[in-house]
Parts: sequence; C-alpha cells; structure tokens
Amino acid sequence: MNPITLQRISYRIRLVPILPKLITYFIRLIYSAYIPYELKLGKNFVLGYGGLGVVIHCRTIIGDDCHIDQNVTIGGTSKKYKVPVLGNHVYVGAGAKILGPIIIGDNVVIGANAVVVKDIPSGSLVVGIPAKIIKSNIKKIDYI
Repeated sequence: MNPITLQRISYRIRLVPILPKLITYFIRLIYSAYIPYELKLGKNFVLGYGGLGVVIHCRTIIGDDCHIDQNVTIGGTSKKYKVPVLGNHVYVGAGAKILGPIIIGDNVVIGANAVVVKDIPSGSLVVGIPAKIIKSNIKKIDYI
C-alpha cells in the first residue's frame, strides 16, 4: 500500500463524511506527505521516495504519467484562488515549488529546487529561481 493507492481510495469514497479525511491524515502521518482526497490525479502518477515531504493543494489537477520527486510543494498563493494545473508527462524534480494560478504544459521537466511562478509551455525544460526555460521541444522520456 502506497500513498497514491490510499489517495485514490479516498477520492472514490469522498462522499462518505469522515473516511476520506482519516485516510488523508493517515497518509500524512505514515508517509510524511499531504496528498488530499479532493486531488484529481491522472493515470500512472508516481511519487519519488514514497512522496516524502510532498505537499499538494487540494484543488490542483495533475495529468497522466506525471512524476513528482520528494519535498515538492504544489499550491496556490494567499491572495489568489486558483492553483496550478499540471499537464501530461510532467516531471517535477526534488525540492521544486510550483506556486500560484499557473498552467504547466505537456512534456515539461522542472529541475530540482526550481521555483515556478509563471506558465510553462509544452515541451520545456525549466530550472532556477525563478524558473526559466533553458530548452524547448523536449520530451520527458529523454530526461527520466
């Protein structure tokens, strides 16, 4: 049993009053990751190192075949309601932060410890603080 399987179970039973919240707290306690039951996950979602230190906002939408490494934060900002949306085939490196109402395109690689605060077009490799595109027309499979 891993945190992704538990989250998918809690998402399916989200209409039951208290069980999904208990599963979310269990994930937080056992795996040191905050993966809420309201989160919409795509197929083949992977958390590196069991999701250690991962924090994902409950309204975030994550596409298919995404890989998120440890200590990643994906969330909003205090003054804006919208949160990030990740496309398909996205890799987020260890310690990266994705903040604000942004859209990450398909086949994007976000480097370790990058801070993403602006939209990223499809097929981009981004690194740095704040994250900057250093390569375009890439595929995730070439970097993972």
